[in-house]
Amino acid sequence: MALNIRLLTDTDFQETMERHARVRVFKDDHIIDDRGVIVRFDERIVVVQSGVGDLAYHDRAACEFFELRNR
Repeated sequence: MALNIRLLTDTDFQETMERHARVRVFKDDHIIDDRGVIVRFDERIVVVQSGVGDLAYHDRAACEFFELRNR
């Protein structure tokens, strides 16, 4: 079972991106992206890559981001 660690600060996003850790993205209490990795972020947008050509741009204020870690 995976442990969900909520990402809140720039440091959280930076560390997750550097580790190439998988993330789960929620919007309005629904999963909208699962098991992608963060490739870029700023104060407004987080870019998540799920496959070779599969990039998703998520509004940082409208979504919740969680790093997936194994127990």
